[in-house]
Amino acid sequence: MKVLVLGSGAREHALLSALARDREVEALAAAPGNPGIAAQAECLAVDPLDGDAVAALAVSWGADLVVIGPEAPLVAGVADAVREAGVACFGPSRAAAQLEGSKAFAKQIMAAAGVPTALAHVCRTVDEVAEALDALGAPYVVKDDGLAAGKGVVVTDDRAAALTHAAACLARGGDAQVVVEEFLDGPEVSLFCITDGAVVVPLAPAQDFKRLLDGDAGPNTGGMGAYSPLPWAPMSLTDEVVARVAQPTVDEMARRGTPFAGLLYVGLALTARGLRVVEFNARFGDPETQVVLARLQTPLASVLHAAATGTLGDLAPLRWTPDAAVAVVLAAPGYPASTQTGGVLRGLDDAAAVPGATVLHAGTAERDGDVVVSGGRVLSVVGTGPDLSAARATAYDALARIHLDGGQHRSDIAAAAAEVHA
Repeated sequence: MKVLVLGSGAREHALLSALARDREVEALAAAPGNPGIAAQAECLAVDPLDGDAVAALAVSWGADLVVIGPEAPLVAGVADAVREAGVACFGPSRAAAQLEGSKAFAKQIMAAAGVPTALAHVCRTVDEVAEALDALGAPYVVKDDGLAAGKGVVVTDDRAAALTHAAACLARGGDAQVVVEEFLDGPEVSLFCITDGAVVVPLAPAQDFKRLLDGDAGPNTGGMGAYSPLPWAPMSLTDEVVARVAQPTVDEMARRGTPFAGLLYVGLALTARGLRVVEFNARFGDPETQVVLARLQTPLASVLHAAATGTLGDLAPLRWTPDAAVAVVLAAPGYPASTQTGGVLRGLDDAAAVPGATVLHAGTAERDGDVVVSGGRVLSVVGTGPDLSAARATAYDALARIHLDGGQHRSDIAAAAAEVHA
């Protein structure tokens, strides 16, 4: 099987690393890829948002399967173009990707499917936002309705800050809107569910860390680290999420004539009143993908191809290693408010040589023979081991060998879970 992965981040690097372990895969390509990915796959130039260009590339390269990593191409309808060209594609249609493209639409689907989620108000003016904030009370949760690269959410006790964020989102004009939600207490969990539009196959749960700083302080980011498995989570969690959230959502999308086939990312809060959905995404999450796929033993290509061709029900149950995985993100100076690019990365080979460690590239580029920073989240350093403590030690050992002037990372990824379950 020849597999083309669309994207250039650490999520795509993790996908390609998993696919490279699959003996059924004879060739790998990434479009556009990055310097780290180039060591495992052929990197091809393309505009990821141009559906016709991606489809033409898939045909000319001879791809048997296209895997779309980021959300923006899915919302732009790239998967539709690839399928229309006769190539199997892992990723939902433009219509189905609205589960991520519009939080208001996702709330409509959840309501119709009876999925437990936070109370919410969809607002189109600042006055409506003010009324919603007062109705729901603090802590205030304000979400940009559209795509915002994981940084469109503000959770704050400061009413003025919540209004300011909402006003900035609404200032785009047109059909701009925001969703004001009740605050959900309890730990958050990410569960990826692969579906062919009818059958739902869950992956292993993970937990990510969205705040920039230790102790969950600082601004929201695209994610500063993650770990899997979750030794503290109820054994029944995955089955409950499939039964109460994923399957009803997939069934409702099919009922509407817009079947969702691809990766349904369910972001959950385990509240005192039971599980509640925080958000849906229409693709693999970053950095959770980095730890979940590090533990998957079933060949990934066969799973993704089955989802893309409607044959997921024929697959044997997925197999997982009992080992733990921890990912720590190295971010650029100034991230997320004012990312500074161009800095040179040193020690990448030393880090990759640590047993059990993998260095996955995200915001990197090549310049004059050096690997330099080209984006906010620069690397995901993944450590694996027999338990979370060992996996953490490996990840941080590898990270300590990498030097980036002004680089940022959290020191507490998975620390609490590892301590409690040592």
